[in-house]
Amino acid sequence: MAVYLDYNSTTPVDPRVLEAMLPYFSEKFGNAASKTHSFGWVAEAAVEKAREQVAKSIKATPHEIIFTSGATEAINLAIKGVFEMYSAACPPLGGGKGEDTFVVKNHIVTISTEHKAVLDTCKYLETKGAEVTYLPVNREGLIDMDQLRNAITPSTILVCVMYANNETGVIQPISEISKIVHEKGCLFMTDATQAVGKISVDIERDGIDLLCLSGHKFYGPKGIGALYVRRKDPRVNLSPLIHGGGHEKGLRSGTLNTPAIVGLGKAAELAGKEIWEDAQRISRLRTQLEQNLQEAGTVFINGSIRDRIPNTTNLSFQGIKADALITKLSDIAVATGSACTSAIAEPSHVLKAMGISDEMAYSSVRFSLGKYTTEKEIEITSEKVTQLVKSLREEKQL
Repeated sequence: MAVYLDYNSTTPVDPRVLEAMLPYFSEKFGNAASKTHSFGWVAEAAVEKAREQVAKSIKATPHEIIFTSGATEAINLAIKGVFEMYSAACPPLGGGKGEDTFVVKNHIVTISTEHKAVLDTCKYLETKGAEVTYLPVNREGLIDMDQLRNAITPSTILVCVMYANNETGVIQPISEISKIVHEKGCLFMTDATQAVGKISVDIERDGIDLLCLSGHKFYGPKGIGALYVRRKDPRVNLSPLIHGGGHEKGLRSGTLNTPAIVGLGKAAELAGKEIWEDAQRISRLRTQLEQNLQEAGTVFINGSIRDRIPNTTNLSFQGIKADALITKLSDIAVATGSACTSAIAEPSHVLKAMGISDEMAYSSVRFSLGKYTTEKEIEITSEKVTQLVKSLREEKQL
């Protein structure tokens, strides 16, 4: 029996989502940008309905939602778009004369445990004149509010902090962070890819100016996501990445992927209705998994146990290599805590930033559950992982 416990990587499409999408591949195939006939009108209506569904899921308004190919594109559009729009040499608030009194607005603040989509984008912008501060996190994976406050300068234009970490599930105190950011007169962006569809996300309560999400993380199709862009208090303006036709309010040109957009909207609608029931059940199964795996001995949970999304646990099995364990778990899908760059295995940058040693980082495995996870699958996984861990430790002692 194959067991899938890698839901943070991707999720299966909910059958109800697929059912909603199917007509838009065939009989309702029109281009949503075609304004002169009914085929286009039908597609446009479907797109706008999906925009409403996505907006409702994060408590936004439909005109604040821009459809993208996924969270990575949304992140690039948000960060690069803000930098190109707002970076400049500006006079200080109190006035002043002479070039030395001007403030260069080119500073971005982010954290060291962000997804590579954020970190690589920031690294790229450093080649274009951006100054980037990468804040550390503590052993639980949380940032320090005083360090954040001190990192923001008159040059800062944007602060980027992930809502929930993809490797550990750790949730940052988003509303507290945004309050500090706004007090300093800056914009706040969050990569909410692992949060939307799993926990309640409210852009007003959380004080978010830009938010990125991806459909395939909550039972929608791959290749579709969205960027929330605040329209008032403050109004956020972006420079587009893709030109050619002025689609999506001029921010993302190109023919809209109507079937995928319909799927994203349906997935958002379903998540809104089922999120609490799913979260409670999944959290209970995760606790059961963690308790069962304690039988393997010397197992540590990486990251905050209190502040995390309900489906994720990142465990270090002392004395073994995670890659060796995963290789033997051929019929159980989980993820190692390490990433591969240019075919060279390196310890997870997230775990390293949390102060976890290379040895423990290399022994870490992420288990991410979903709404289709069963108690039987948890029992199978617990039994097999426990046996393999004990076996690998015995082999090491020989």
